[in-house]
Amino acid sequence: MFDASKVRQDFPLLTRGDTVFLDSAASSQKPEAVLRAMDDVYRRGYANVHRGVYAWSEAATAAYDAARAEVADFLGAPSPEEIVFTRNATESLNLLAYSYGRTFLKAGDEIILSELEHHANFVPWLVLARERGVVLRFWPVGVDGTLSLAALDALITPRTRLITFAQVSNVLGTITDPRPVVARARAVGARVIVDGAQSAPHMPVNVADLGVDFFVCSGHKMLGPTGIGVLYGRRELLEAMPPFLTGGDMISRVSFEGATWNEVPLKFEAGTPAFVEAIGLGAAVRYLSALGMANVRAHEIEITDYALERLSEVPGLRILGPDTADRHGGAIAFTLPRVHPHDLASLLDQRGIAVRAGHHCAQPLHERLGITASTRASFYVYSMPQDVDALIEGIESARKTLRA
Repeated sequence: MFDASKVRQDFPLLTRGDTVFLDSAASSQKPEAVLRAMDDVYRRGYANVHRGVYAWSEAATAAYDAARAEVADFLGAPSPEEIVFTRNATESLNLLAYSYGRTFLKAGDEIILSELEHHANFVPWLVLARERGVVLRFWPVGVDGTLSLAALDALITPRTRLITFAQVSNVLGTITDPRPVVARARAVGARVIVDGAQSAPHMPVNVADLGVDFFVCSGHKMLGPTGIGVLYGRRELLEAMPPFLTGGDMISRVSFEGATWNEVPLKFEAGTPAFVEAIGLGAAVRYLSALGMANVRAHEIEITDYALERLSEVPGLRILGPDTADRHGGAIAFTLPRVHPHDLASLLDQRGIAVRAGHHCAQPLHERLGITASTRASFYVYSMPQDVDALIEGIESARKTLRA
C-alpha cells in the first residue's frame, strides 16, 4: 500500500490546499513527473516526429515510440503496434464505429450495448444504426446497478455481431468483468469493445488476458495530459480496417492515381500526432506503474468503502449503484430528496469542495433510474479520508441551508 498523503505531494495543484478535489472521474490531476516530461520536450528539444533526420527530431521520435511501448506494456498489449494514439476515448470509439462498424456491419446485424454507457459509447452506435440499419439492443442495468450475465444471455442471438460496454461505469461505479462477456461473444462470432476510460486509471488491466478485441481509454483520466487517448486493437483487426482520417504519416505512397496506407498503427494517425502529450502519457503510466496498479486499486477500495459508509449516514441520501466497494469503482453518484444536484454542487463549491453534478454524459442511464441528474464524487490515488469527511460536512451544511 502506498501513502496517499505522500502521493499527494507529487501534485502541484493539490499542495495548495484550497480545494478538496472529488472530480477525478471527469479528469485527474497531474503529477510533477508528467508536467516535467512534457516541459522537457518543449524546452530541450522540440521537433516534429517521423519527419527529420536531425538530432532533435530523432530524439522526439524515439521518446514518442517509447511512450507507445510503455502504454502497450501498461495495458498488457502483445505489441506496441496494437496501440493507436487518438485524442481521447471518445475519438477511439468513433474511430471504431466509423472504420470497423461501417466496414463489417450491415443492416440487420445486432449490437449489444449496456444501459450504463457514457454518451461516447452510445451516440456513435446510434448514428451507425441510423445510417446502416444496424439493430441496437440494450443490456439492462439491474436494480442493484449491475449488469447480469443472465440478462445478456437473453439478448444474444445468432445476429449479434458486437458487444460493447464500460468496464467501470462513470456514474454508478459498477465494475463488469469482460471475460465472461468475451466467452459469450466468441460463441456467436461477435466482437467485444470495452470502454476502459474508468478502469485503466484505477485497476490492473491486461487486454490480452481479458481477450477483448478492442479497448479504449483517455490519458487525461489517468494522470496524463488532455488531447491523448488510446485505442488497443488486435492487430489482424486493425489491419483489416480502413483509415479513419487521411493525410500525413498515415500514407505509404501517394500518386496522381491513388494512395496506399502505412502499416498499423500509423495508418490511423493522420497528420502531426500529439507526440508531446503521448510522451506525457508515457510518464503517467510510468508513475502509475511505480505505485503499482494493485496498490492503486486497493487504495481505491479503501477510500470508496469509507465514502459509501459515510454517505449512508446522511438522512435520505440515495446512493446509486452497488453498495459495496469490491464491486465499485472510485465514482459514487447520489441524490438527496428535494435538493437539486446543481444546487448541492454550488454550495459545496463555496466550501472549496469540487464535485460533479448533472447527467455525467449518461442521460439514458439517468432516464432508466428515473432521475434527471445526480451528484458525483470520485476518488483517485491522491484522495484521503479527510476529503470524504469534508464532503459529508459540506452536504450536511447544504441540507441546512436549503431547508432554511
